[in-house]
Amino acid sequence: MDESRPASAAESDAARVGTLYELMREYDLDALRVRIGEAEYELVRRDPQAVTYAAAPAAIGAPAAASEPAPKPAAAAAAAAPANVRRVTAPVVGVFYRSPSPGSDPFVNVGDRVSVGQTLCILEAMKLMNEITSDHAGVVTRIIPEDAGLVALGEELMWIEP
Repeated sequence: MDESRPASAAESDAARVGTLYELMREYDLDALRVRIGEAEYELVRRDPQAVTYAAAPAAIGAPAAASEPAPKPAAAAAAAAPANVRRVTAPVVGVFYRSPSPGSDPFVNVGDRVSVGQTLCILEAMKLMNEITSDHAGVVTRIIPEDAGLVALGEELMWIEP
């Protein structure tokens, strides 16, 4: 886990996201935006058959501009991706972990060769640890989110080149 951010803060973020998701389901909401102190959470429900994904939430602890959405840091870099890159995206909203436990070695590093079905990372959503596995064989060329950072549905996690 990221040493600059206590584990309890990441767990608290995941718990808040889970609680907000339950509120959305209970009241059949399509979108919800909540500000708690400096943190802002934005959840958007989409039809599972939809092709587009929700925008990334504002960075935790960073104030968001009221008139414009916060730019996604990976958006500029995504345009520069090689044509053959395979993008691994988040299937759920959750907290991104590179290793199985604090102090453990990461599942993968940039430059590692991965095979189909190999575990790449964990996304914690509503206290459930979801192992994200590779659908592609190749070399990891980029790991985008920070360890213990909150990721949005459809947000890029890693790039794999054949």
